[in-house]
Parts: sequence; C-alpha cells; structure tokens
Amino acid sequence: MTIHIKRIGISIVEQGGHYLIGTRGPDVPLAWFAEFPGGKCGEGESPEGCAVRECLEETGLAVQIERLLMRREHTYPHGTVDLHFYLCHPSREVSLADEQRGFRWVPANELAALPFPEANADVVSLLTTADWPQPTAPTLASCTRP
Repeated sequence: MTIHIKRIGISIVEQGGHYLIGTRGPDVPLAWFAEFPGGKCGEGESPEGCAVRECLEETGLAVQIERLLMRREHTYPHGTVDLHFYLCHPSREVSLADEQRGFRWVPANELAALPFPEANADVVSLLTTADWPQPTAPTLASCTRP
C-alpha cells in the first residue's frame, strides 16, 4: 500500500508580535480548529510558493518569507501531511485592527489558548516561548496519531 503524503505550505505571518490566525470551516477536515494561512502545494509548486500563494488567496495579504521555521510530518486519520511552516511578514504595513478576510491578528501570548490541530503544537510552542525568536535551524519532527 502506497501512502500519499500531502505537501503543505503554511505562512506564519507576524507583525508587531501578533500572528494572522483564521478558523477552519465546517466542511473540511479538522473543522473549527484555528489555522495559519496555507494549503496544499500544487503540482510542481514549491512549499514556499504555496505558502505565499495561499496566504494571498485566503487573506488578500501579500507576504515576504523570512525563513523556514519548522518542517513537520504528521499522520491524521484522514491522511499524512508534510507541513512546511514559514515565518513571513506583510509586504506592506497593515493595521492590526483590520481583519484579513476572516483572519485576525492574535498576540503571541494568546496563541496557546487557541484550538490548533495537533500537528501545529510544536510551532505554536516555539512562537510563544519567552526567548523567541530563536537563532536555531529549522527542525523536522514526526509523529503519528493512533
């Protein structure tokens, strides 16, 4: 049996210590969980390009990637995902009071209280540590949900 792993590009959009967060809709896997802008990579599309494209499509916000924060493979009952989390910043100044097509700006110290999917736990933990940003290289973590 061949396992198909979906590559996902995710934009961790930061501005002034706040992060752009949305809520997954009712008709998708992991409905009602908090999410960062992102989605499945298209055929031949890099995870970086996907993260930028998905952020623009979902939020209307153009972003610049600073660096890869983390790469994580995770297995859910509905499939296995290879998540690429990129630290990004808006290409232009935006007001933290503005919503971006249903996404809102959340202070870093409030992220841990949001219901993110399991596979996001390590990146949320990284973003909420007192000594963030950390000068460490991106990591690849893997776990399987029973």
